[in-house]
Amino acid sequence: MAPRKVFETELKELHNDLLRMGSIVEKQIHQSIKALKEQDINIAEEVIKNDDIVDKLMREIEDKSIKLIAMQQPIATDLRFIFTCINIVTDLERIADHAVDISKIAIRLKGQKYVKQLIDIPKMADIVTCMIKDGLDAYVERDLDKAYEISKRDDLIDDIFENVFSEMFSVMSKDPSKIEQGTQFLFICKFLERVADHVTNICEWTIYIVTGEQVDLNE
Repeated sequence: MAPRKVFETELKELHNDLLRMGSIVEKQIHQSIKALKEQDINIAEEVIKNDDIVDKLMREIEDKSIKLIAMQQPIATDLRFIFTCINIVTDLERIADHAVDISKIAIRLKGQKYVKQLIDIPKMADIVTCMIKDGLDAYVERDLDKAYEISKRDDLIDDIFENVFSEMFSVMSKDPSKIEQGTQFLFICKFLERVADHVTNICEWTIYIVTGEQVDLNE
């Protein structure tokens, strides 16, 4: 096989590894919220355990990327693709870490009656999991319009977070016994808000791979 064909095959493998990692990470967020809603410790522990799979994939992608740069001497567009892959998997790994954070809180709250029905947190989670999927679709399709549209959903997440913060602050002010649990829910909202930020980063990298320009969508 010609060197260029070998290189293109290896680039495709890198691309497929990234998408596989993205699919796992999306499921991790979904499962962490499921564990919280259903107070299912088994699901929470599974999410924590599966984080090793995500970490392993990230290391493999990074290693493949370094070897491709060192051995294949990629041209500018190929180098941009490899550089983008490395940065996207970094954001995906951090999203997976937040799924673990949420799962640990689910375990911590085991058996407790929640201070309020979980409505806004699952809503935030639905939005961010959709953002992850759509963000990766935009990357695959090299769709700039979609990348910009997805990044705007981060504002919706910020609005929900502010509403939850105000509501929980009111609940905790009226009943100090609810402070500990209320604080945990605020942490979860913050984790989900950070997930949306990481997806916005992925959208920025999609724009970069298409245009070569680095933009800041988190302004």
